[in-house]
Amino acid sequence: MSNVLKNRTWRYATKKFDANKRVSDTDLELLLEATRLSASSYGLQPYHVFVITDPEIKAKLRPVSWNQSQITDASHIIVFANITDFGEELLDGYMKNVSDTRNIPEESLKGYGDFMKSKLLNLSEETKNIWTIKQVYIALGNMMQAAAELEIDTCPMEGFESEAYNEILGLDEKDLNASVVLAVGYRSDEDETQHYAKVRKSKEELFTHI
Repeated sequence: MSNVLKNRTWRYATKKFDANKRVSDTDLELLLEATRLSASSYGLQPYHVFVITDPEIKAKLRPVSWNQSQITDASHIIVFANITDFGEELLDGYMKNVSDTRNIPEESLKGYGDFMKSKLLNLSEETKNIWTIKQVYIALGNMMQAAAELEIDTCPMEGFESEAYNEILGLDEKDLNASVVLAVGYRSDEDETQHYAKVRKSKEELFTHI
């Protein structure tokens, strides 16, 4: 079996983490860099990622996460927060980054910048919010796969109260919203779910070749 499939077969949504095992700083940096390099629409990365290890913050988050033990037992809690609304500042900042990174005059990028603005700035706030959440999930998938390659366990979590997370982490004033959480660490020997067979649709049911 190729490593591509081996990694995906090995990983599962870890239900019980070993609270005594920590992800090393080196491996954490690899996970974050893999996430930073993730694809996103137009390359805009309209989100921010919070890496939480503070026991007091994790303790506050657990009750508003359906009291799931992963929040306090996992080595790190990664909160992906989407930008809820945006204007020209997001796009202009990206175009400046392109200019600086590729050593291209900003004036030569104006056409592309105007194109992006024509497609994005007239969207409603609700539509912008939905679009930025979609971008978060691309980054989430990249972090999960990078973790599997390093044999680091993860559990993606939507079972939490976004409003409470936003309050605890001070996200509202930053126009951010906690959209998904990833617990990162190492599985406990007591987690029986690690032994379950992976249940997925068959290829015949899932794929159509045209």
